[in-house]
Amino acid sequence: MLKTSNKTAPSMDTRSDADDVRAGSAQADLRAMGKGLRDTCPRESHADWKPLSDRPDPMHLLEHSNKRRMAELIPIRFGRMVRTSFTFYRGAALNMAADLAVTPTTGLRVQACGDCHLMNFGGFATPERRVVFDINDMDETLPAPWEWDVKRLAASFVLACRNNGFSADAARDAVLACVRSYRERMAEYSRMPVLQVWYSSIDVKKVLDSLTDEEARKRVQKRVAAAQERTVLEHDFPKLAMMAGEQPRIQDHPPLIYHLHGKGREELGERVKEAFVGYRESLQEDRRSLLDRYEPKDIAVKVVGVGSVGTYCAVLLLMAGERDPLFLQVKEARASVLEPYAGKSRHANHGQRVVNGYRMIQSASDIFLGWTLGRGGRHFSICASCGT
Repeated sequence: MLKTSNKTAPSMDTRSDADDVRAGSAQADLRAMGKGLRDTCPRESHADWKPLSDRPDPMHLLEHSNKRRMAELIPIRFGRMVRTSFTFYRGAALNMAADLAVTPTTGLRVQACGDCHLMNFGGFATPERRVVFDINDMDETLPAPWEWDVKRLAASFVLACRNNGFSADAARDAVLACVRSYRERMAEYSRMPVLQVWYSSIDVKKVLDSLTDEEARKRVQKRVAAAQERTVLEHDFPKLAMMAGEQPRIQDHPPLIYHLHGKGREELGERVKEAFVGYRESLQEDRRSLLDRYEPKDIAVKVVGVGSVGTYCAVLLLMAGERDPLFLQVKEARASVLEPYAGKSRHANHGQRVVNGYRMIQSASDIFLGWTLGRGGRHFSICASCGT
C-alpha cells in the first residue's frame, strides 16, 4: 500500500540523461534483488496452506480479543459476525494474523493495513469534493510483510463470491484479477519517479470510463454524484442530531448510538474534556485554529463496524454556529493484531499508530485526524465522522 495525495505532482522534465542512466542502474539492481528473493521464497511456496498441529483454537482467539471490550456490546459483535462466513472473516482479523504468521514471506515489509479485505475499500470524497477510491480502516496498521495484506484481500474475494452464490470458477477469476492488478500496478509504480508515485491516486470518475457494463456505470455515477453533493448540514445533522430545548443533542439509536446516564454520563464528559486537550495538540497548527472555531456540545457511545464492536467508541458533536455542526468519531485504538507476529509499534500511543497508518496509506486523509490518551490509559484515534 502506498501513500498518495491530491496535490498536483511537480514536473519531472528536469531529469538529465545521466540521471536516467543512474536511475536505470538502480532499478536494475532492485529487480535483480527481487528476483533473488524468489530463490528463498518462490512463488510456488504461496500455493498451499496447512494448519499447524498446535494452531490456536479460533474461538480462544476471539475470546482473547474480547478482553477490555464493553461487555454489554460483545453480543452485538458476535451477532454481526455469525451472519455469514464473510462477516465472521471481517471480525476475525486476529485469527488470520495468526495463520499468516507462519506462511512464507520474502522479508520485504511495508506499512501494512493489517485488515485488508474488500469491504474496507470504497469511494470517498476529498475536502475538494473529488471522489477517490481508497481504503478506510487502519485499526490494525503496522509495518509487516506485504504478502499478508494481499492474501487477506484475496481471501475476502473468495468468501464474498461464495456468499453471493457465485461459482468456484467465478471466485477464482475474481481472485486472479485482484492479484494480477496488484502485480501490474506494482510493476507500473516501479518505473515511476518516487514523487509521482507519492502523488498518485485513483479517481473514481476515471475508473468509470473503464466500465463496459452500462448499467453498472450508471449505478456508480449515481453514487459518485451523491457523495459529491453530500454535506454534513443536509445529511448528518438531521440524521444524528436534534434540538433539546436550545441545545443540540445527538439522537439515540439504541443499541448502536446511545447516551450514558447519571454519574456515567458526567464521568464521560469529564474524560472527554481531558482527552480533547491532547487531541487538539496532535493536530497541525493550522488545523488547531480551525478546530478552535467549534465548541463541543454532546457525546454519545457509538457501535462501529464488526471487529471494533465492544471497543470504546463514541461520536462527538461540535458546533461553530446554530446550523454549523462538526461530528468527530472517537475510536479506541488497541494493539494491532499483527503485533505478536510482526513486532511492536514504534508509537507509544496506538491512536498515533493508526493516524500514521492513515497518512502513510490513504490518498487523502481527513484533516481532523488525530489521537489522544484517555483516562485509564486507553488510546484513541479521532477523525471527522461521516455519520454512518
